Amino acid sequence: MQKFPMTAPGLQRLEEELRMLKSIERPAVIRAIAEARTHGDLSENAEYHAARERQSFIEGRIAELEEIVASAEVIDPATISGEHIKFGAHVRVIDEETEKEASYQIVGVHEADIKAQRLSISSPLAKALIGKKVGDTVSVPAPGGDRSYEVLSVSYG
Repeated sequence: MQKFPMTAPGLQRLEEELRMLKSIERPAVIRAIAEARTHGDLSENAEYHAARERQSFIEGRIAELEEIVASAEVIDPATISGEHIKFGAHVRVIDEETEKEASYQIVGVHEADIKAQRLSISSPLAKALIGKKVGDTVSVPAPGGDRSYEVLSVSYG
């Protein structure tokens, strides 16, 4: 079984989603299916088909989350130190073309959320940043052409 690197808060978010799906969403969709069955002919019952589709999605997501949680390898960024960028690092970079600064934490694939500044370890930017240190410049392929970023700071924890 493949292990997925993950931070403790990332694993906690996935476990919470799994608990919510099992304790709230699954029972609600079962009730919706039962209610829709009382409305007669199932072949033309849109509520029944929508509830069954929702149930299929929920069961698929539960199975996916159970697999991810079972194969998560929790890495605590607070135990990591050094000047080079590794998994879990909080990195501040500046786009050399636009002079825009951005901050990211490099996290596991299943906990990435760009809106929350959590950058997947498998993203092109994270791949380019791994192993670099403050002052280094990285070039990242982008749809509009390569982008260059300078590393401004690296911290852990």
